[in-house]
Amino acid sequence: MNTKTMSGLGELLRYVTELVDQGAEEHYRDLSLSYRARYTPVFRAIAAGAETVTDITGATHLTQGAVSQTVALMVVDGILVKRPMDDARKSGVRLTPDGAALLGRLQPHWEITFAAIAMLEAEIGYPLRRVLGAAAGALEREGFADRLRRAADAAPVPALQEESIRGE
Repeated sequence: MNTKTMSGLGELLRYVTELVDQGAEEHYRDLSLSYRARYTPVFRAIAAGAETVTDITGATHLTQGAVSQTVALMVVDGILVKRPMDDARKSGVRLTPDGAALLGRLQPHWEITFAAIAMLEAEIGYPLRRVLGAAAGALEREGFADRLRRAADAAPVPALQEESIRGE
């Protein structure tokens, strides 16, 4: 039996992310680069002047935990090094010489990546990055849990309503 159910938003977002990351990873291999796609937002933030995990978090759409984990991997891979800051409560990061050389090789790839995204957007007829940015902004203003509660209040599903009444 081969029947697929209607995909949810989270499933589709994860699947599209997986397809994009797989394609990027394949391109990195084609360029003989030992590089993980998850490094890109951190790398780009550092290239734009970010010096701490807090700076990187503020410059990206990543959580502080995700940034910290990625920075730790980049340190292990020899791309970044941690350094002390004037404020002893914080530590900074900077590119190693190998990281700086890698940045030089990645910047042309990123230009190609944005060209490929523009081609994808033209093919599907939607400005995907703009749509995702708008969705992220809307969810920042009102979280998905609040939206679920509001939807349930506005048009309750009878089965869910019965379960609530029975205390299930």
